[in-house]
Amino acid sequence: MKIKFLSLFTMAVLVTAFVSCKNEAKNETEATDAESAVEASQEAAKYMLDKEASTINWEGKKPAGVHTGTVAVESGVVRLEGDKISGSFLINMTSIVVTDLEGDQKVSLEDHLKGTVAGKEGDFFNVKKYPTAAFEITGITEKDGKKMMSGNLTIKESKKNIEFPVMYEVAGNTLTLKSEPFTIDRTDWGVNYGSKSVFDNLGDKFINDDIELEFTIVANQQM
Repeated sequence: MKIKFLSLFTMAVLVTAFVSCKNEAKNETEATDAESAVEASQEAAKYMLDKEASTINWEGKKPAGVHTGTVAVESGVVRLEGDKISGSFLINMTSIVVTDLEGDQKVSLEDHLKGTVAGKEGDFFNVKKYPTAAFEITGITEKDGKKMMSGNLTIKESKKNIEFPVMYEVAGNTLTLKSEPFTIDRTDWGVNYGSKSVFDNLGDKFINDDIELEFTIVANQQM
């Protein structure tokens, strides 16, 4: 009986640890007041966004499961001078795509997220009123052996500064800037639909406040 009890206890500990790790937010950011963007010198190399090669992946969760998708980066510029990097990007919110569903379910969720359904315009991103979001770089630092990028993320009417790990490299005339997966709290930008931190009595019908993001920016040098 003692051996059996210990086996069950060990299994319970392992399951708890697995669930805890599975639900742990990746590189969770803290939204703070917007900061001044990095200013580039005239000598900085200029790279213009390759919109076809650049993308943002997103993931949202709720008790019933996970949804994944992409959103396009419309335009942008990166300036590089030694270890100093600056730049800004415009995100096309009308390009929101859901990748884990098909058919009518896919279209229905995309329309809800975009706010193109009558009466539900303000639930999420209301792209008719706010067709773009934006990100501008405010700094690069080193922390625990990683490069950390800070920047102002603007969604709808809110502009907040966040920080997350990145890596970048230059090969020939091409600069590639990639983030590690990182997490933002959507309610910091007024995206409150289904949030149990905002609304009461949602039961298991809530949607997690956290949105996981990961981006790849590819840009080509302008001579």
